Amino acid sequence: MNEVYRQEKKYFMTLPDMKKLSGILDSVMIQDSHNGADGYYIRSLYFDTVNENDYEAKINGLETRRKIRLRIYNDKDNFAMLELKQKQGIYQKKRSLKVNKSDALEIASGKYSCLLKYKEPFAAECYGLMNTMCYRPKAIVQYRRKAYIAKENKIRITLDSDIRATETNFELYSQKLNMYPVLDSFNGVLEVKYNGFLLSYIKDLINEVNRSELSVSKYCLARSAGLKFRL
Repeated sequence: MNEVYRQEKKYFMTLPDMKKLSGILDSVMIQDSHNGADGYYIRSLYFDTVNENDYEAKINGLETRRKIRLRIYNDKDNFAMLELKQKQGIYQKKRSLKVNKSDALEIASGKYSCLLKYKEPFAAECYGLMNTMCYRPKAIVQYRRKAYIAKENKIRITLDSDIRATETNFELYSQKLNMYPVLDSFNGVLEVKYNGFLLSYIKDLINEVNRSELSVSKYCLARSAGLKFRL
C-alpha cells in the first residue's frame, strides 16, 4: 500500500498556455518516466454512495470529504490501483492498493468481497466503507496527462487534457467506451501537488501563465452531465 499526504491546487488553463508552461517546466523539473512525447493516458472509475454523498460534499465545499476510485493507465494492464483520497482541511491524504485485474473487474461490478483476501488493513477498510455506505460505480473519467517532478518537497505538477467521461458504461478495461468531453477541446486542468509549501521558483513559473483556480474536481465535472437532470 502507498500513502501520500500533501496539498493540491487545481486550475483551468487553455491548451496554448499549457503548452507554454510545459516548455518552461522541461528546463527546470524532471519529466515523469511515463510521459513519452505526449504524456500518458489515465482512466479512473469513480464510486459514490447511492445518495451521491461524495459528490455533494465536494460541491458544497465541506472541509472533510472523500473520493474512491479504481485507476488504470492502459486498457491492457493486468492490474488496477484502488485509491481512497481524503480531504482534511487544506491537505489531501491519498492511499492506494494494487489489485489484480480479475479483482478490479469484481470491484467495478459492485462486488467488494475480493478485497478481504488482501493482507493490507487498507483493503479491509475499503471493503467495510464501500459496503456500509452502499458505494456503487458512478462514472469513468479518462484524460491525457503530462507530469513533472521536483525532488525537493515532493512537488508534482500535472497537465491534463482531452478529459472525457461516461456515466453509463463501467467497463474499465474496454477499448470501445463511448465518452463525452468534460471540457471543451481548448481547455485543460493544471494540478500542483506539494508537501508543506511550494518552492518559490516553481510558484513564480506557474504565475507567469494565465490560469484560474478550479474548485470542482474532474469527477464532479463528469457527473454534472447526468446529475443536472435529477429531480
